[in-house]
Amino acid sequence: MSSAVRRAAEVLRAGGLVAFPTETVYGLGADASSAEAVARLYAAKGRPADHPVIVHFASADGAFTFAREIPDAAHKLAGQFWPGPLTMVLKRSPLAKDFVTGGQDSVGLRVPSHPVAQALLREFDGGVAAPSANRFGNVSATTAAHVVEELDAEFVLDGGPSEVGIESTIIDVSSLKLVLLRPGSISKERIQDLLKITIHEKKSNSPRHSGGLERHYAPKTPAMLVPPHELDAEIARRVDTVAVLAFSKPDERVDYWIRMPKEPQAYAQRLYAALRELDSARCATILIESPPETAEWIAVRDRLQRAAG
Repeated sequence: MSSAVRRAAEVLRAGGLVAFPTETVYGLGADASSAEAVARLYAAKGRPADHPVIVHFASADGAFTFAREIPDAAHKLAGQFWPGPLTMVLKRSPLAKDFVTGGQDSVGLRVPSHPVAQALLREFDGGVAAPSANRFGNVSATTAAHVVEELDAEFVLDGGPSEVGIESTIIDVSSLKLVLLRPGSISKERIQDLLKITIHEKKSNSPRHSGGLERHYAPKTPAMLVPPHELDAEIARRVDTVAVLAFSKPDERVDYWIRMPKEPQAYAQRLYAALRELDSARCATILIESPPETAEWIAVRDRLQRAAG
């Protein structure tokens, strides 16, 4: 892998795009200091220019060079959760340019834990702007094959299936009140327990951030969330072809059915691959059985609600 990592770093330095694995999902990376490289990244994804990207580093020391104010809470979060699936939004330093922040005075920073991502970031020795490696708004990629299916990156590093399977938790640490912008595998409760403060829910004036749109992580096939007690009736009333994502055993009336794990971490790890598989079935509709409305399912519910738009 070392020769592939070196080649990938060379592509980044030359202004190219590199898809690489993280523990959450695959990212499509560009040199975060290069306006031209980041412009290519936005064009490749079809990403709106005002939608900020998360900048990835090999260490907290590197990440914090892109921030001008680093509160104690940020140091505590970094000490506990970096490297790992947590993104912090901080007030940006002069190194974080408008083309990665979407013109905002804040920047999203992350230190991923995947060994291949770590090797690439150490070899590159700089910030890598890396949204998920898929077209904007589509289902995120959790394998190298997903990336190749959808994007034309100059280089793809294969690190196997993503372990977490959904995007990082995003926490806004740029003001006195800390705000959860996007739920992920690191829960709000774990952050509150560490910091001994209340984490607030986001409002309309919260920073724009990755995955913040009402419809996101979405298959091309129209999807609908269905409460468990209504799934049977919803299937029965359908006259068109239907694919189902559910906890229960397959129903013979359904054209394509994927049975999902009942444990939230296992469900999250499987989710995007399952949605891509159901999309490829080319049914008229995807019905998704709603998961439990409990705290451990919050991140999965967020992705499913956005997938259904």
